[in-house]
Amino acid sequence: MIHNPVSASEVTIRSCGLLNCDRHRLLLLMLLTLALGCGVAKASVLQKNKAAPNPAPPLIKRTSTRTEVRRLGYGGTVTVVGAPVGSIVIEGWNKSEVEITSEIELNAPTEADFERLGAVNNYFLDSDVNHLKILTTGMHDKPFMRRVAKDFPKALLGLPWRIDYHLRVPASTDLEIHAGSGNVTLNGVDGAIVFTAPQSEASLTLLGGLFRSTVALGKINVTIPNRSWRGSGVDIQLAAGDLTVELPAGFSGDIDASILRSGRINNGYVGLEALDGTVMNERVVHARAGVGGGNLRFIVGDGTISIKKKIEQ
Repeated sequence: MIHNPVSASEVTIRSCGLLNCDRHRLLLLMLLTLALGCGVAKASVLQKNKAAPNPAPPLIKRTSTRTEVRRLGYGGTVTVVGAPVGSIVIEGWNKSEVEITSEIELNAPTEADFERLGAVNNYFLDSDVNHLKILTTGMHDKPFMRRVAKDFPKALLGLPWRIDYHLRVPASTDLEIHAGSGNVTLNGVDGAIVFTAPQSEASLTLLGGLFRSTVALGKINVTIPNRSWRGSGVDIQLAAGDLTVELPAGFSGDIDASILRSGRINNGYVGLEALDGTVMNERVVHARAGVGGGNLRFIVGDGTISIKKKIEQ
């Protein structure tokens, strides 16, 4: 085998070529690193020099009170459609008229915004001979906003507001109460009553007639002051929360209470006796008090039902 000898000069040339190649790579790497460092430094400087966003101005709160009176004959109907947030208090009295007192609370960043908000977050009355409707309008009602406030500023849409209603109605009145999120108080009204709310803490003193209620979440306290129920009965359904029923001593009526999913029934009323063929336990009660009478039906999905004696004052 014949080996071609490699001269020292050729080795030197090849070595220099490899060395030059490595130097070029090293130089390119150094240039890229320098460029990257300059970019990061520039971005850091720009970030530091970037102006911080201006904080939103603090909200100003303004509350106004409005009172109106409308005549309503015996056995009339009052419908209340409340605000998304706000309380509703309804009391019965001996006059043939309805008194509506409202407290409207608005929040806005500037004084100029209150006029725009007040024009939409309000209520109006719709009445005929025997039916009075109290209808809340506001930013929550998209069809209403498209109809009357197409150019309403988007920056104002999420601002908090509320309306609290206090009504005095004839003692014999049918009621439709559609509340938002807030406390509801009812006292001294005898009639056909419907009450709905997505979330509420309600205090209900019921005299008679027909009462139906559906509440998604909350706490409901029901007081029946009379010893018997005059009317068709009571039907209260609460998806989640606590329901308390207070009955007077010597009450006569049929009690139908049940827990659908989780929770328990706390029966602290002495005198409830299970109806024939039924068993009372912590989830179901079908019982009669006294000689029986109007049917009182209470259903809770998740929560508690407490039945107890009304404390006399």
